[in-house]
Amino acid sequence: MRKEIIINSSSSQTRVAITEDGNLVDFFVENPEKQRMVGNIYLGKIARVLPGIRAAFIDIGLKHDAFLHFSDIGDRLEALQSVLDDEDDKEIDDEDDDESPHQKPQNKPEQSTHKLHKGQDILIQIIKEPVKDKGVRVSSSLSLPGRFCVLLPFDTKIGVSKKISDYKERKRLRRIAREILPDNCGLIIRTAAKDQSEKHLASDLKYLVKTWKTIEDEAKSSKPPKMLYNDVSTTRSVIRDLFTEDVNRVFIDSKKIFKEIRDYVQFIQPELVEKVVYYKESQPIFEVFKIEEQIKQLLGRKVQLPSGGHIVIEHTEAMIVIDVNSGRYAAKKEQELNSLKTDLEAAREIVRQLRLRDIGGLIVVDFIDLEDDKNRKKIYDELRKEFKKDRARIAMLPMTDFGLMQITRQRVRENIMQSVNEVCPYCLGTGLLTKKSHMIHEIEDWIKKYKNSGKEKKLILKVHPSLGVKLKEGLFSTLFKLQSKYFIKLKLVEDNKMSPQEYQFISALSEKEITENVK
Repeated sequence: MRKEIIINSSSSQTRVAITEDGNLVDFFVENPEKQRMVGNIYLGKIARVLPGIRAAFIDIGLKHDAFLHFSDIGDRLEALQSVLDDEDDKEIDDEDDDESPHQKPQNKPEQSTHKLHKGQDILIQIIKEPVKDKGVRVSSSLSLPGRFCVLLPFDTKIGVSKKISDYKERKRLRRIAREILPDNCGLIIRTAAKDQSEKHLASDLKYLVKTWKTIEDEAKSSKPPKMLYNDVSTTRSVIRDLFTEDVNRVFIDSKKIFKEIRDYVQFIQPELVEKVVYYKESQPIFEVFKIEEQIKQLLGRKVQLPSGGHIVIEHTEAMIVIDVNSGRYAAKKEQELNSLKTDLEAAREIVRQLRLRDIGGLIVVDFIDLEDDKNRKKIYDELRKEFKKDRARIAMLPMTDFGLMQITRQRVRENIMQSVNEVCPYCLGTGLLTKKSHMIHEIEDWIKKYKNSGKEKKLILKVHPSLGVKLKEGLFSTLFKLQSKYFIKLKLVEDNKMSPQEYQFISALSEKEITENVK
């Protein structure tokens, strides 16, 4: 399998595509106005503690206070707080862990939580980007990811990535970690560390320890809110985390980014630097690698399947709903077989789309009904197999008798749809506009209510031109009929800046809007 990383940069954004045999399997977008925040470390001040929802809100200087759930409070909170009090805590344990650099901590004791109080200074790290009107989610368990390992200040474990399955290699890496790890720190050995020398691991760890010492010193001399550590950009984090030896080439069409990435790779793993290539051709890089056409499908709600079926992906406030549809009618005796084939194709495509779009949260999939329990199990097993390729944490429930399957996927940042799209100012994300006939009904209803209390005989009606056309059309227009029926003079003003979904009534005398005065 040929694996490549293609980086396209323009004045407005940087896009990173990862392909396997030409097929897009991962996609990242970095916008200047929305920088990556996961991994950033802050010295914050507790604004509120709400035991009722088992959470605290932390002022870190952003628009919305950060959300710290009690389950995200590490069991080394006292030791971490000692950074601010200039104390020490020394304890190292030994256990397995995953390699993800900013994972939610597990099984943390509840006794830490009662020590939080309003006005308290606290060191925290962002583990989830803000979504819509919600602030970032943070944890007091800090981690600093490097190329081969993740440093865990004041933690109690030495872990090895579960993706390194060879027992002897796991034992070797764990031994190296014990020998090079300084006091007061834990460590997670990442997948990229497999078969690496002690020199490489020690060099990576040395850099992380130096970074942590800088954060400690900054924390002791700063007042909250203050950002103490800014994690690498999306592009650089992809290179750090995903540019492994199985990647054939990294193509970059920006000379500046090419130099930055080449220098970075030269520092972290020199033997890979020859795989970093500057793309000089005039034809757009995403067109040459046939990525642009795959992105267009990525942003659509309908995705075709090989056998003629398709899936439809709908975003709602509470969850993502995916509907699986067959492509053609089949005779009853062939129906179960064809349904199974389509559902299996859909299972593979759904996992790919969740990864590509970076969709998190609750996902409900409506598969084509299958009568045989064995076939339902095949769909479940296929999903489990495909999800092994996904770096995000996944939980699934078996398919119900109605063909529904519930999936939860770790949400870390905004999905691709949220990153590249804005909410429509007209429909506010619903995809629907109120019919003009109903808008006119609302206008008439307003006038009817106004007549019961209002005294003015002349009003200005301000609307979008599309609604204005509807009000004026016909020999006896709707506007004329409203004036005649309610004995009121209406001056129609059309404004392109207004939404087709709204109207405004303005007093002709005071020139003030009075729409909200009538209920």
